[in-house]
Amino acid sequence: MRLALLANPAARAGSGTGAAERAAEALRAHGVETTLVSGGSADESRRLLRTALDLGVDAVAVAGGDGTVGLAIAEVAGTGTPLGIIPCGTGNDFATTLGIRELDAEAAASAIVGGRTRDVDLARVVRDDGTTAHFATVLASGFDSKVNDRANAMRWPRGGSRYNIAILIEFLTLARIPYSVEAVLEDGTVERFDGDLVMATVGNGRTYGGGIPIAPDADVADGLLDLVLVRPAGRIRLLRLLPRVYRGTHRGVAQVTMRRVRSVRLDSRGVTAYADGDPIGALPLTVEVVPAALTVFVPD
Repeated sequence: MRLALLANPAARAGSGTGAAERAAEALRAHGVETTLVSGGSADESRRLLRTALDLGVDAVAVAGGDGTVGLAIAEVAGTGTPLGIIPCGTGNDFATTLGIRELDAEAAASAIVGGRTRDVDLARVVRDDGTTAHFATVLASGFDSKVNDRANAMRWPRGGSRYNIAILIEFLTLARIPYSVEAVLEDGTVERFDGDLVMATVGNGRTYGGGIPIAPDADVADGLLDLVLVRPAGRIRLLRLLPRVYRGTHRGVAQVTMRRVRSVRLDSRGVTAYADGDPIGALPLTVEVVPAALTVFVPD
C-alpha cells in the first residue's frame, strides 16, 4: 500500500508532527510505503495532498484534529480513496465517533494496516455563491459560532477545556438571534421556522467541541442529518440546560427542537457558521447529507 500522511504541525502545539512520525514508523514497519506531507498553510497542505493523490497513492491518513481531517476530506470525498486518522488535535470528535483513541499514533496506524474500512456520510454545505464544502461532525451557528470565535482566539488552556471556558464567557452576553430555517425532513415534508434562536446546529456526527453531544441521536451512517434548534429563555433556565447538553440528555427540553433531516437551509444576518471547528461561511447556507461519501479506516 502507498499512503500519503498529512501532518498538521500546529496540532496540540506540534504534537501533530510527532504523532505523524510515530505513525509513519509503525506503518513502514508493516510494509506500508508512507510519504509525509506537511504544508505551512491550509492551502499548501491541500495542494501537496492533491499532488500525492494525482501520483496515485492508495490511501490518505491525517495526523491532527477535526480541522486537518477536513482538509483531507475535501480531497478524498466521493473518490473511494480510504482515509485514516491519527487524532492529535484540539478537537478530535470525528476520530472519537469512529472509535479511534486520541494520542495513540501506533494504535491508529494499526487500524490502517488492518485494512478494515467503513463507509460514512458527509454533510455538504452549499453557499449562496454556489461554492461548496464538506464536513464530518457538526455545523454550529449563533451562540456556538461566538464560542468557536473565542475558543480559537484563546492560547490557554489547551484541548477541550478552552471550549468550556469560552461557553461560560459568551453566556454572559447571550443574545437572541433572528433566524429563518427551512428543513426537508426524513419523510420528505418541509418544515419552516421563523423567529429568534440562541443557536442552530446541524449534526452529521453526535459531538463537537471536544466531546459535547449536541446531537445525541446522530449516526454518521444513517443517511440523515440531525438539526438542533435552541430557542431563547432566561439565563437561569439556559444555564440549567448546559449540563444536560454536556450529558446528551437535552432531548425533550421545552427550548430544544430536534429534527432528523435530509437537508436544511439556515439564514440569519451577520452570523458565521463553523463546521469541524473551522469557519465554513456566513449564513445563509444550505446543508445536505451525502450518504456513504467517505471511506474510513476503523479499528477492529
